[in-house]
This record gives sequence, C-alpha cells and structure tokens, in this order.
Amino acid sequence: MAGSVADKALIERGRYLAAAADCIACHTAKAGKPFAGGFPIDSPIGKIYSTNITPEKETGIGEYTFEDFDKAVRHGIGRDGSSLYPAMPYVSYARVSPSDVKALYAYFMNGVAPVSQVNKAPDIPWPLSMRWPLRFWRLAFAPEVTNEEAPISSAQVARGRYLVEGLEHCGACHTPRGAGLQEKALTDDGKQFLSGGVIDGYLAKNLRGDKKDGLGNWSESDIVAFLKSGRSAHAAAFAGMTEVVSDSTQHLSDADLSAIAAYLKTLAPVVTSNTTLSANATAATALRAGTDHGNGALSFVDNCAACHRTAGSGYDSTFPTLALASVVNTEDPSSLIRIVLQGGEMPSTKSAPTHYAMPGFSDRLTDRDVADVLTFVRSSWGNHAPAVTAEQVAKGRKAAGLGSQPARPENN
Repeated sequence: MAGSVADKALIERGRYLAAAADCIACHTAKAGKPFAGGFPIDSPIGKIYSTNITPEKETGIGEYTFEDFDKAVRHGIGRDGSSLYPAMPYVSYARVSPSDVKALYAYFMNGVAPVSQVNKAPDIPWPLSMRWPLRFWRLAFAPEVTNEEAPISSAQVARGRYLVEGLEHCGACHTPRGAGLQEKALTDDGKQFLSGGVIDGYLAKNLRGDKKDGLGNWSESDIVAFLKSGRSAHAAAFAGMTEVVSDSTQHLSDADLSAIAAYLKTLAPVVTSNTTLSANATAATALRAGTDHGNGALSFVDNCAACHRTAGSGYDSTFPTLALASVVNTEDPSSLIRIVLQGGEMPSTKSAPTHYAMPGFSDRLTDRDVADVLTFVRSSWGNHAPAVTAEQVAKGRKAAGLGSQPARPENN
C-alpha cells in the first residue's frame, strides 16, 4: 500500500479506526506534531518514549511493509525483530481483524503527514533496559493473534465486544494487573476483566455491572452520553479519561457507541450480592441547618457546596453529582484524593463544548482536611464507602509531586 495511491475510502476508514484506537494519545508529545512520537510513558522500570509512526522514511515507519506494520501492531514485534514494550497495547490489538489493520496501514502511510523526528531511547537503567526478556513476557501473556474478520455491525453486542477488547483497549486501564504487570484478563472472565485498575495514581473505575461502584445503575444511554460528551447524569470524565473522550470516543459513530454500551451492560457484577444504594437526606438537612460541626462537613461547605450543593446533587451536565455516584463509592479512594488535591477538567467535545474545571486544593487543605471532607462525602446522602485517612492523602500528595501540605491554622 505504501508508495501507491490508496483507496480514499480505505484511508478514511483507517482514520476512523486510528481514532477508535486513540493512537494519537500516546504517539504525540505535548505541543508536538501528530504521531511523531516522543510522548513519555511512565512504567515501573523507567520512562518509555513513544515512537514516530508517521510515514517519514528515516525516523518513522515510511519503509514499513504491511507485514512489518502488522507485526508491530498486533504481535508486539518491531521491524528489527525486537520485542516492543507492552506499553504498546498489542495484547489488545491482537484481536483487531486483518482488514482493519490494512485500513490502519493505509491511513498511516497515506493520510498522515511525514515528520522527521528521531525516536528517543527509553530512560530505563541497565539491565532492565535489555529487550530480550520481553520475548518471554509476550509468550506468557500475549494472546493468539486473530485471523478472523470483525463482527458485522448489525451484531451489536459482538461489535461492542470487538471494540472494547480490541481497538479501544479498555482493559489496559480498567483491568487490574498481575505480578508480571500483565492484565489479569483480556476478555470477560466473569470477575477480573474491566473490574478497575490503578493507573497514574487514579483508579480507572469498574466497568462491570456492580451497582455500588460499577455501571449497574447506568443505562446504555448514560454510557453513550458519557463517551460522546465526557459527562452524564452519573459522572464527569477526569484524568486520562478526559483525553480518551476528547481524542477517541467522541469521534465514534452513534452505532459504535451504542454497541460498546450494549456490550458493557452484559458484564456481570464482581459482587453478585451488590444492592443499590438508597438516597438519604440526613446530611443535606444537617448542612442546611448548620448542625454538623465536624471538620469534614465544614470543609465541604467552605470548599465544595457551591458547585456540588448541600444535597450532593451537583448541577446536571455541569458539576457532577456526588450522591450515590459510583466513583465516590469505590473501595479505593485514589481518584478522589487526586481530584481534590490536583483538580480536574472535563473535556470540551462536539456535543458538549463548554469546558468546566475544578480547582485543586493541595495548597489550601491539609492532609487531614482532605481526608475528613472525603470521608464526609463517602458517608453522606446514601453513599457508603470506607473512610479516607490522612496517611492515604499524604501518600497521594507525594506521588503527585505536590510538596508539603499547607500549615494548619492555629485555631483548628
């Protein structure tokens, strides 16, 4: 396909598939040229930099044959025969059909501008920098590469599964990792797959059918709205999910978004005895009456109530609800700690262009204040989640590189 005039329809299909796979997110550095690489990816052994995948011949993939491209994308093997770091989600792309890989190849060879930019070597100390052990990682954890074509679009759930497990590689963030840093499941195993995973200090939430902390109380239309706009009646996108919505899911067709939603709703809950949380007005009544003098309640009134309201209900499609929200009721409070300390931003999308943001409070609230306000939120309005400790907040503050907590006023 390279060096020839590719079919325009095939190139456009490849453009769509590249958006579905969110290739631009990792292969474009901040303020860099599209797909020219250089984006830093933190790993437990050091920093990895994404490669130039533009069709430039010297520093990009311009000399790649289709077979070279396919080996890299679906097999995790570079053109020189070396194993790729699994930061490249080839374990998911192994499920991408051959025809879709051909469309991607057509797009990257004919629809992307070539950029001359030398690839950066990984910042990984020797001997961890040696690549040969990755071959054994591939053999142990990479699935067999499919030779089957994608399910026809009319088979909605099958299409959704194909997108979720393959191009969208949702499991890369939303599935917990094992001792070998592998995803514990690459397809629905009834429990681990998409049950939630920690990445970059945030908890990528449970996407299974749990009512408390998963998608059990989300309708298919809720899921579609979230993937299309970055917000829904239940939640707002934050952290890495902001870029996923902005770069990828908002560009998918309504049919594909509906297919993803239909598939996700087939996933059984991790905890089968999960019951729906019930609304409780006790906290809202106490806040309005001024009778709760606890540090968590007072900190909430001072810093949070203006946007999230004393009922924890927020404002529809503007400031997300906290009452009965799945992200609030997770066992792991990592995301909530990071959001309070660092703030967050919703994506600006075609269907919801207004760009709302929450400020960070790391320079205003002490570790104890953050712990108390989150414990208050996680136990109010019907929420039921474990208390947050100051030690957990201190750990999150350190991991985020935010320095020391502010001095606590003497009258506190």
